[in-house]
Amino acid sequence: MPQPLDPDFLALPLREAAAAGLQAALDAGASHADVRVERLRGQDLSLRNARLERLNDSVTVGLAVRVVSGGTWGFAAGPDVTVEEAVRLARQAVDVARTARPLNAEPVELAPEPVHRDATWVSAYDVDPFHVDPSEKVDLLAEWSSRLLAAEGVDHVDAHLAQALEDKFYADTAGTTTTQQRVRLLPRVTATSVGAGGGFETMRTNAPPAARGWEYLTPGGAWDWDAELAQLPGWLLEKAAARTVEPGRYDLVIDPTNLWLTIHESIGHATELDRALGYEAAYAGTSFATLDQLGSLRYGSPVMQVTGDRTTEHGLSTIGYDDEGVQTQSWDIVRDGVLVGYQLDRRMAHQNAAALGTGRSNGCAFADSPGHVPVQRMANVSLQPAADGPSTEELIAGVDRGIYVVGDKSWSIDMQRYNFQFTGQRFFEIRDGRLVGQLRDVAYQAVTTDFWASLEAVGGPQTYQLGGALNCGKAQPSQVAAVSHGCPTSLFRGVSVLNTAQEGGR
Repeated sequence: MPQPLDPDFLALPLREAAAAGLQAALDAGASHADVRVERLRGQDLSLRNARLERLNDSVTVGLAVRVVSGGTWGFAAGPDVTVEEAVRLARQAVDVARTARPLNAEPVELAPEPVHRDATWVSAYDVDPFHVDPSEKVDLLAEWSSRLLAAEGVDHVDAHLAQALEDKFYADTAGTTTTQQRVRLLPRVTATSVGAGGGFETMRTNAPPAARGWEYLTPGGAWDWDAELAQLPGWLLEKAAARTVEPGRYDLVIDPTNLWLTIHESIGHATELDRALGYEAAYAGTSFATLDQLGSLRYGSPVMQVTGDRTTEHGLSTIGYDDEGVQTQSWDIVRDGVLVGYQLDRRMAHQNAAALGTGRSNGCAFADSPGHVPVQRMANVSLQPAADGPSTEELIAGVDRGIYVVGDKSWSIDMQRYNFQFTGQRFFEIRDGRLVGQLRDVAYQAVTTDFWASLEAVGGPQTYQLGGALNCGKAQPSQVAAVSHGCPTSLFRGVSVLNTAQEGGR
C-alpha cells in the first residue's frame, strides 16, 4: 500500500500558487510555462569507531517557474511558496527570456506530451526513515561498528547513513498536474586495518543506495547486513595479506557490485543525448556515441542488452513523471550490442525527432532542487540478464586464468567516455575454474567499445542486482542526482589489468 504524502508539503498552497504563476506567465507573453514546488528533506549521520561524529538535518522548500517566451527559455525561483511570489517569479522568468532572446540561435520547441491531470505517485517503501528516531539510527550503526571493532585485524570503523525525502508538485499550461514523493537512503560501513609500517587497507560494505525506507536496514530486509558484517573482517585480513597482481590480460568475472559503476560511466553518461550533442563539453565532457551513429555503432557483443528505465521498482532514478510532466518509461539503449536509443528531455526529443525516429521524450528531465532549472538526467540504465543464464559460480568455472571483481572503489574515465580504468573492493584470483584467494593492487583498463565487445556471457536473473549512487554530478551550475544501474554477474575475456602500486611508482 502506498505511503501517504507528507502533510507538511500538502499544507503549502500548491495549486493556488501554480495557477497564479501559470496565468501570470501567459499574461506576460509566454507560450509555455511550468511551475514546480518542492520540499526536500535530508539527514546525514556519521560515526567513527562507534561514536557519533556528525548528524545534519536539512529542509529545502521553494517554488520555480520556467517559461518559453519568444522561443527562448526563461527561469526564476525563490524560497517562498505563495500566490504573490508565484506571480512575481513568472513575470521575472519572462523578463529573463526576453533579455536572453538575442543570444538564442535555436528556438525552443517542446515535444508533445499527453496531459496528465491530478496524477499522484509515491515510491515503494514501508517505513519513512524520517519517522525513525535518530537515536535508533545511531544505536544501530554503533552496534554494527562495535561488532567489527571486536574482530581481529580491524583498527578503525567508519559508519555513515544518508537519507532523503523528496516531495514535488508540478503544473504546466497544458493542464498537467502531478504530486509525487520518494525516499532514498545509503548505509555504508568501512573497516580499516593499519599495518606496522603505517600502510593501511580498507574493506567496505557493498549494500547499494536504494529507493527504500528504513526497512532496508532491518532484519529480513532486502540486504543481509548480519552476513556481510560477519564476513568483512576476514575479507580485510585476506586482502592485507594478499599478493600483488601481475599485470597482463585476464578474463574477468565482474560482480554487479562493481559492474554497475562501469555501466554508469561508460554507457549511462555516454548515451545522454545532450552530452552526445556536445552540451557538456565545458564541464563533464561529451560522448563518443554521437547521434550520427545511432543504429550502427557496435557498442559491444551481441549478448549486450541495455535499457533505460525510469520505472524500475526501488530505482534511485525512478519517478512517475519527470520535471517536464512526461510520464516515465522503459526503452532500449543498446540492443544486441548496437546503439539504438538515448536518454531525452522534451526539447531534445523534438529537436532531433527525425534522427531519433521518435518525437516524444522518454522522461529524463530533472532538477535537483527548486532553485535549479531541469536538465536531461540519467535514467536507471541497466544491463539485462539472460533468461536462462548461468550462475556466478558457473561463470567462474568457465575461466582458467582470471579475476573475480567485487565491489566498487576508485575510477577514471576520459572526457568522451571512451578510455577508462576501474578498481574495486575485492579481487579474487581464478585458477582452473576456482577461486584461490585474493589479489591486491588491481585495476582493469579498456576502451569502452573494446571492453563491451569482450563481453562473452551475462548471468541469469538470479545474479541480477541494482547498484547506484546518490551523487551523480552534471550541468553548470552543478546539479546532483541519484541513479541506479542493474546488471547480472558478467564474463569478459582478455581485459587489460594494471598493477596500481607499480603505476603509482610504489
